[in-house]
This record gives sequence, structure tokens and C-alpha cells, in this order.
Amino acid sequence: MSFVEYGDTIKDGDTAIVFLGHESMFPVKVQHGTVTQTKYGVIRHSTDLIGKKYGSKVTCSKGGWVFILHPTPELWTMNLPHRTQILYSTDISIITMMLELKPGSIVCESGTGSGSLSHALIRTVAPTGHLYTVEFHQQRAEKARQEFREHGVEHLVTVTNQDVCKNGFGVSNVADAVFLDIPSPWEAIGHAKSALKAEGGRICSFSPCIEQVQRTCLAMEEYGFTEINTLEILLRVYNVRTISLQIPDLGKAAEDNSSSGFDSSKPSHQGSPCANLQQGTVQFKSGVPLREVVGHTGYLTFATKS
Repeated sequence: MSFVEYGDTIKDGDTAIVFLGHESMFPVKVQHGTVTQTKYGVIRHSTDLIGKKYGSKVTCSKGGWVFILHPTPELWTMNLPHRTQILYSTDISIITMMLELKPGSIVCESGTGSGSLSHALIRTVAPTGHLYTVEFHQQRAEKARQEFREHGVEHLVTVTNQDVCKNGFGVSNVADAVFLDIPSPWEAIGHAKSALKAEGGRICSFSPCIEQVQRTCLAMEEYGFTEINTLEILLRVYNVRTISLQIPDLGKAAEDNSSSGFDSSKPSHQGSPCANLQQGTVQFKSGVPLREVVGHTGYLTFATKS
């Protein structure tokens, strides 16, 4: 099993996603002899999971059932254990596009955090690219290494435990892109420029406060970056549901026909829509936005080393 390559069959040691519903799922490490408790009953890994195909419908001990899904970066972002605040698919998608990443790209990242963005970057640059990710916190760095190893992507990523603002990324003139998610990104702009290839590359900084953005932009200008721009992505989700609306009262059909110059006594107009229109309600499908919408997450500042 790998987050980069798809496998048909569930194997011992795999990380799988137990899907109970669109708003209810969780990851599980498949191990021989282990059981997992759900609200629908027990899942026995040896008999219910190992050897079955991903996407299978598994019946639990109480008679309920779940689906077992192959892990992807998107599913991992929704279900990973949070060690820090994470980036979600809304920001990850624009970061991947604006950094112009593709298979074979070399990317430097700081900090690693919970690995949400890291998994998406690895999937994007695979199979010939590489991710150099730096994490200041030692325990988080060790946990990230363990997860990358369990997820079968350790050959595509190098995790370094150090302060990127003081010691940089540990590489020079190799990266196509650099991503910063640290409290003081302006202190790492010089190291980011050194990590980027001599012929140029792209940089992105994620910051929740506009004051951080201002200092980062000034540092980017000082180090000669161009095409500096900042944006914020706001997601608005719609639910498709059946709603009822009142039919407007347009007046009597005879009055409408008279004002339009039609003779309502003629049989040809007896079946007109106006003649059958009565005040009431009508039901139809519509997209309705959620009452609670995710607001500000952070500002994304992009620039180019020319």
C-alpha cells in the first residue's frame, strides 16, 4: 500500500480508511489479529480486511456495514491525527497549481506539522521528484518520518529536524519550489532563495495574520523576488435539497387574457397555463449554502525567483 500507488488488495500493515458515511470516517492500521470497534460492531482485521479488495463492503458484528477505502492525500487530510493546525484541500489545491508542481519537481517545505500538505506534495511530484521537509519540533519530525515510512513514500521525502530560519533547508540550488508555513517566514526568505535553482523557481508563504504577510513581502522584495501577490481562498459549500416556494398570485386568468387582447371565450385558450394557475406552493431541487461557512484560514503569498 502506498499513498502514491494504488493497490487492489488490503494487506497486513496497510493504512486503510473506514468509511461509515460522508461525515464519519477514520483511518486504521491493518494488523493481523487486531479488531476495530465501530458503532455498527466489531471489524476483525484477519477475516474482514486482510485479503479483501479496497472498496469492499464489510459487515460488522452487529449487522451494520462499512466501506474500506484506499488511502489518498485527500482522505488523509480529512482523517489524520492533528499535531498542529493543518492545511485543507481548498488551500492545498491552489498551492500545488501556483507553485507549478508536476512529476519530477523538487520541493522544499517548512514546517512539516501534521503532514497534510506533505502527502499532497509527494503525490504530485512522484515518481521521480522529491520533497525536502523541515520540522523544528523533534517529536513531530520523528512522527512524520514514521508516517511516511508506514505509507510507503519514504523514498520520496527527506525529513530534517532543524530551525529553517537559522540553518535553512539543508540543500542549495536544487528546488523548483519552496513552501513556508512558519511563524516568521520573513526570516527564512534568504534560505529559500538559496534552496531554489539558480535559473529560478516559485515560493509560497502561508500566514494567518496580515502583519506577517507585510513583513514577508518586504523580505521578498529585499531578496529580489518578483511577481509578489497575496490571496485568500474562501470555500462556500452548497447542499442540494428539495425546497418549497409559494406560487405568486398573478391575478385572474380572465383579466390577464383581456389585458393582453385575447378572447378568453375561445376554446383555444381554455388550456393556457394562466387559466390553471392557482396560488399554492411548488417543490423543486435547489442548491442551498450552509448556514455556517468556514471563514478566514490564512493568506497565501506567492513570488518568483527570476
